[in-house]
Amino acid sequence: MIARLAADLVLVVHAAFVLFVVLGGLAALRWPRVAWLHLPAALWGVLIEWCGWVCPLTPLEKWLRRVAGQAGYEGGFIEHYVVRWLYPPGLDRRYQVLLGLAVLLVNGVVYAVWACRWRQRKRGATG
Repeated sequence: MIARLAADLVLVVHAAFVLFVVLGGLAALRWPRVAWLHLPAALWGVLIEWCGWVCPLTPLEKWLRRVAGQAGYEGGFIEHYVVRWLYPPGLDRRYQVLLGLAVLLVNGVVYAVWACRWRQRKRGATG
């Protein structure tokens, strides 16, 4: 029972982290100090996708599910939980690279807006 709850907790933390990687830049627009957490998280997310690495939370969740007597799953977190809703069938390296680019693009736009706002505030304070 404890292993199952732990696996579910890892799943929730993993999902929250993925959302933070993709959308955390928006939080940084409102709370600029969030950028110090978001930028390394976004970099990690991009590297995971581009390098084909496995996030350490995925094997942890799978292990906890096996310990709990549940069936594990094949593939990674994104393929198992997210692909069936958001991505087309047949996720391959090309799509993973595109996902990494999408994260960079979305966050690049957000941080460009953030930088413009920062410059405007700085000019307003000195001018």
